[in-house]
Amino acid sequence: MRAVEITSYGAPDVLRLGVRPAPSPSAGEVLIRVNASGVNRPDVLQRTGNYPVPPGSSDIPGLEVAGVIVGGDAPAMAAAGFKMGDHVCALVAGGGYAELCVAPVGQCLPVPIGLSDLQAASLPETFFTVWSNVFERARLIKGETLLIQGGSSGIGVTAIQLAKALGATVLVTAGTDDKCAACLALGADHAINYKASDFAEEVKKLTNGQGVNVILDMVAGSYVAREIECLAEDGRLVIIAVQGGVKAEFNAGVVLRKRLTVTGSTLRPRSLEFKTAIAKALKKTVWPLIASGAIKPVIHSTFAAADAAKAHALMESNQHVGKIVLTW
Repeated sequence: MRAVEITSYGAPDVLRLGVRPAPSPSAGEVLIRVNASGVNRPDVLQRTGNYPVPPGSSDIPGLEVAGVIVGGDAPAMAAAGFKMGDHVCALVAGGGYAELCVAPVGQCLPVPIGLSDLQAASLPETFFTVWSNVFERARLIKGETLLIQGGSSGIGVTAIQLAKALGATVLVTAGTDDKCAACLALGADHAINYKASDFAEEVKKLTNGQGVNVILDMVAGSYVAREIECLAEDGRLVIIAVQGGVKAEFNAGVVLRKRLTVTGSTLRPRSLEFKTAIAKALKKTVWPLIASGAIKPVIHSTFAAADAAKAHALMESNQHVGKIVLTW
């Protein structure tokens, strides 16, 4: 099979289209003929040597795919409601940038009604991440207010739509006026250009000094101190990336007085059981919203798999709004 390989750690041009042996599914797994592969920030980190591959996982990058089931554990497939020939999208721990990919049955979801495989390939990584962090870990509920740092990212466009569909008020930050406009078009209630104003001060104004209930943070670093200040009482800050650095200094007294929660997680090393539970929750609650059109995939660009380096260069430029997808 063809696969995109990381020939050495470095810039996007270290990505090369090569030939690898086809993977063999084990018990509880399916083999997917991949039609499209999602591109995510962790893929960039893996390419630069900053995101180690979990033990036992493929060194081929790629955490989400969509395509057709062409093999695998038949009893496990049947138990999950799948069969040969079904179109599915899946979250994987690696190996997604390839023509064939194995995935645990529990981490597969049917391609939503009305969507192509290309569109479906943009769903798993962001929807698993947003659901587990915003709705399970941070416990966002209807009527609360969510602040999303980086609203135009793949994670951001997913979080905007999902939070709005489930009854929350949504504030976002983005780095340009055009990106802010794109977030508003997706349903965000307010968008803050963080390069033009202090997001913490803007949040206080927009919430009449009350603050937000939940913050989804992909920056960390110096942002944390300001985020602590703009959380409401019993507010929850959930950190899912550290693009601004791993160290933060903040006023712990505010945490005590407001009874705040500071938490975070990474998805890739979590157990099969954990990811399977998320998949079931998504299928029950979110997939009907996608099928109805209430939530839509937002794809900025597609690239042929041979042009994976161009896809990574675009990801690193931060010029995109939504997802980047490779096609096979």
